Amino acid sequence: MTYIPHDNFVIITGASRGIGAAIAYECIDRNINTAVSCVHNYHLLEEMREYASEKGVKCFIYQGNMGNFSDAHEFISKAIRELGTPFAIVNNAGISKIGLLQDTTPEDWNEIVTSNLTSVYNCSHSVIPSMLHNHNGRIINISSIWGNIGASTEVAYSATKGGVNALTKALAKELAPSNISVNAVACGIVDTDMNKCFTKEDIDAICDEIPAGRMCTPKEVAEVVLHIIDSPPYLTGQIITVDGGWS
Repeated sequence: MTYIPHDNFVIITGASRGIGAAIAYECIDRNINTAVSCVHNYHLLEEMREYASEKGVKCFIYQGNMGNFSDAHEFISKAIRELGTPFAIVNNAGISKIGLLQDTTPEDWNEIVTSNLTSVYNCSHSVIPSMLHNHNGRIINISSIWGNIGASTEVAYSATKGGVNALTKALAKELAPSNISVNAVACGIVDTDMNKCFTKEDIDAICDEIPAGRMCTPKEVAEVVLHIIDSPPYLTGQIITVDGGWS
């Protein structure tokens, strides 16, 4: 049984690379129409749209900052006009900065909070009315194990992901009566550009601590997200950890 109506679409933010791109391509490969956004690398979204077109799948692309309410609202409004009814949104847009808290400037702090947490508010706020109208929907927030347990030298990032987890649980309670589920995927270390700041020795040391013995792939996260999207709405308010048994 599938819970994704054939004529609906999935919204993915931060979709030009990494986890977001993997989720978008997984949707396209399953013949699910998509709406995708990015701040940078718009040409990668154009390549994604061409790939989708070759498969007969619709892909609406948008360049903007989901941490800005106007951009988020415009993106989702235009996507709805273009594609119809959104069944799910994957709030993936986000950034990370490594450093001690005392070296984190107010500008750094605000940028991380805006990118990682405010963006989830902006996009959820913009898409919920349509989901309420249809009495159906899925909201999936991409979080991190550091939102569960915290990480030294990533205090700001950990704080935002902890906020995403709390938002997920609270919003799930609000929307459950309307048949809309809200869940988060708390990732461990994933093989994306976000982790290119680490040396091979750093990565090897981390992988030695992970029972699975390796980093997660973006495709593995994408497959988990698609499982959640295609799950019954009774699965809600959960922080689903995907970390190879690390935490």
